[in-house]
Amino acid sequence: MSRMGEVLAGNHAVWEFHTDSVLIRFERGIRTPRLWSALGQRRIPYDALAAVTVTPGKRDTVVLQAVPRPGADPLMDAAAGQLRENSDPYRLVLPAERTAAAAGLADELRSAMGPDADEPAARFLVPAPEVPIQFKGYDAKAVFDGSAVVFRWSRTGASSTKWKAGDQYFGLDGICGVEWRSPEEPGGYLRLQHREGSGPGGAAAGAVPADQDPSAVLFGLGYGAVYESLPFAAAVLRAVRGRGPALPVAAVRPARRDPADIAERIRHLGELHGAGLLTDVEFTSKKAELLAEL
Repeated sequence: MSRMGEVLAGNHAVWEFHTDSVLIRFERGIRTPRLWSALGQRRIPYDALAAVTVTPGKRDTVVLQAVPRPGADPLMDAAAGQLRENSDPYRLVLPAERTAAAAGLADELRSAMGPDADEPAARFLVPAPEVPIQFKGYDAKAVFDGSAVVFRWSRTGASSTKWKAGDQYFGLDGICGVEWRSPEEPGGYLRLQHREGSGPGGAAAGAVPADQDPSAVLFGLGYGAVYESLPFAAAVLRAVRGRGPALPVAAVRPARRDPADIAERIRHLGELHGAGLLTDVEFTSKKAELLAEL
């Protein structure tokens, strides 16, 4: 790119143009979209782009819009078109007087895009959010350490089905994808997709409602916000597609659980048993499993 070192400063973001990539730095502030603040900055290789446009914006502004190639950016692949316009990290709003500068840099970007710009990328070209990463959903806390995903159910939010199943540990070798449904729409959730189209209990992927699926974490009521759950989904998706040899199961499970947590789980199992939601056999079996984790 001939105009290396050029900078465009727009609403809540600054784009710095380098030889082979554009570095997008997001401002931190109360008016900055929270997803942008959480991302901090992103480096986008030019060969990760499929298109660049410059269009008039609202109130004497101009919009520089880049579009990533499918398969190039784990964040945008996970979002699957669900991000609202003002949260799109590839959208820069500038004062109208910067139209000429934006148009010139857009032309440079188009020239710098790779020969395969019209094709899906064979691998991710944009870095994913760093791990470890976690978020709190309505019915569980989700944690990803780079080798396994863990769902720890909330006593107040999780369904009895999820409580019966117990906290979930998923090694990357058993995951083939991530489904993210925006918390800004009714019924939002994050669901892990498993190899051979099956998950815990052998149910077909997506066949079980998210509130009953041990492979899914619900959003809602302020839980699972976009700026927390979408970077999580992107980090898992990137690791799944780029995973190396599978880790032994023992290597991805905690060696020891907190005794207080075990005691609380057993107490709640007793409440479910007393309410008739667990049979004697189910209660005894699950209690033994929890005690074995001490």
